[in-house]
Amino acid sequence: MENLYTATIRSTIGPLFLAASSYGLVALEFDARLSGQQSIRPSPRHLREEKSGFTFEDSAGATLPYVKELNEYFSGGRREFTFPLDLRGTDFQLVCWRALLAIPYGETRTYADIARAIGKPNAFRAVGMANNRNPIAIVVPCHRVIASDGTLCGYGGGLDVKRKLLELEGALTGVLAA
Repeated sequence: MENLYTATIRSTIGPLFLAASSYGLVALEFDARLSGQQSIRPSPRHLREEKSGFTFEDSAGATLPYVKELNEYFSGGRREFTFPLDLRGTDFQLVCWRALLAIPYGETRTYADIARAIGKPNAFRAVGMANNRNPIAIVVPCHRVIASDGTLCGYGGGLDVKRKLLELEGALTGVLAA
């Protein structure tokens, strides 16, 4: 069993759940999840059960570096995260998530841009699915990915949250709020 250190923090977009291994941040999830949305957490009905080989331990100390940088981000004082990530996914997902990490603060890219960046220009739908499976919201900035027509689309936290994050980063210029 792998032990993950956890915390739930308040933010300007609502509560966020985070989980970290001894290697880095494994998950950053919106507390209010959409039906069917992937989560590292066990079902609230089964909080005492282990999930996917993990045990969970609330730990303010172990999660402090993550909480500190996230609070700085939400207050407008941080543009880049410096803590380690422990990304877990398929090879394709990892390539996509690394491409997301290359999108600068305050900028957006389309799914087609990401597909081209990873050398698979026709894989924009697969890129969308990889974004959908991104376990580390905000830090792996899938909120910076928009539709080719410039509209906001598809976000696990909902389009209102996506809009708020892009507003925080000053990235809404030229983005249609559809």
